[in-house]
Amino acid sequence: MNSTLKTTVSEILNFNFIDDQRKANLQPLVVYIQEKFNRKEAINLNFICTHNSRRSHLAQIWAQFAAAYYNIPNINCYSGGTAETALFPKVIETLSNQGFQIFKIADSNNPIYAIKYDENSSPIIGFSKKYNDAFNPISNFAAILTCSQADDGCPFIAGAEKRIPITYEDPKISDGTLQQTEIYKQRSIEIATEMMYIFSQITK
Repeated sequence: MNSTLKTTVSEILNFNFIDDQRKANLQPLVVYIQEKFNRKEAINLNFICTHNSRRSHLAQIWAQFAAAYYNIPNINCYSGGTAETALFPKVIETLSNQGFQIFKIADSNNPIYAIKYDENSSPIIGFSKKYNDAFNPISNFAAILTCSQADDGCPFIAGAEKRIPITYEDPKISDGTLQQTEIYKQRSIEIATEMMYIFSQITK
């Protein structure tokens, strides 16, 4: 972990900013992970939002990092949308500024990125896709809905063992404004803090 990411981590380990109601909203995911962990089963988490361009990627990447940070094995994090678009460049910029190493491995209207939190870590592959894309698991996974539109728009998610809404405000509201960089940073920190909290609750 490089020094920039270590600095970011120091910002996201204060769980006092998560109120009791929000912790209650996060608890179903804690329970799902704990039960799978206790049974020594693979833990597949698919983070879903409308366009798979912002929040779902942030949640996927920070959840995978949190699992590694707390040494929780057998965690596989994915993301998807109700539609395929592209991973928004500001998300890549934000994560890079926070210490992730990011490489574009395929350039197109829907670029593919390799995202690493450590020189020796396996890369997280980031690109926009539908939640039921062949890249994602087709069964034995938890579907985590990161936006209310996806929650409303996906009344049924085939193959999901559990459906868990953990929604966030879309940083897209800041696009084209002077506040964009700060809003994306804040949303990433918010999501990171909650993912770290979730994995900190897993009892080994």
